[in-house]
Amino acid sequence: MKFAVIVFPGSNCDVDMYHAIKDELGEEVEYVWHDADTLDSYDGILLPGGFSYGDYLRTGAIARFSRVMQEVIKAADAGKPILGVCNGFQILLEAGLLPGAMRRNESLSFICKPVELKVENNTTMFTNSYEEGQTITIPVAHGEGNYYCDQETLANLKAKKQIVFTYKQNPNGSLENIAGIINENGNVLGMMPHPERAVDALLGSADGLKLFQSIVKTWRESHVVKA
Repeated sequence: MKFAVIVFPGSNCDVDMYHAIKDELGEEVEYVWHDADTLDSYDGILLPGGFSYGDYLRTGAIARFSRVMQEVIKAADAGKPILGVCNGFQILLEAGLLPGAMRRNESLSFICKPVELKVENNTTMFTNSYEEGQTITIPVAHGEGNYYCDQETLANLKAKKQIVFTYKQNPNGSLENIAGIINENGNVLGMMPHPERAVDALLGSADGLKLFQSIVKTWRESHVVKA
């Protein structure tokens, strides 16, 4: 499986994402600059964390208009797995690929620490290697991770099991403890915690590796050539 790590001006978690895919997962991966005009040769698209375009206006608001985002939308419509982490999640929200918006942390402070998450839905292409209800430890590092949506959107997220991860102890004021959500088609996941920083016990946790393993597992199962 071949992954693209999208690099925006101000991205700073692209190297972590690349390492997770190449060295821990053992899959093919390339950096792709934000002005790329095609993503057709990639099977999965990763939007890393950071401060794209300096987080001016709103987090992700400028990156959403980068040329590559039209290709990300195209890839999402084609059913390819799209993962946005931290700033990547914020960009997916701004691009309309996921519902809701991101606000400043309730404390108005930057938060950087390991947190415990609950796997709310383990039937997605991103979580099928976890157990439902499993507690995993993944670090967060953000100043604007306070997820918000209106009550109608929240009801839809719950009804369609689009809330994939929740915080065991809410660090940022996020509505309903939401840490990660998926789109209705199940191929676009946005989450504030950093699974790419939890892929080896030496990092304090390897709980994030199963997320990437789930993507590859699903992709391979769908690309098996039947005799």
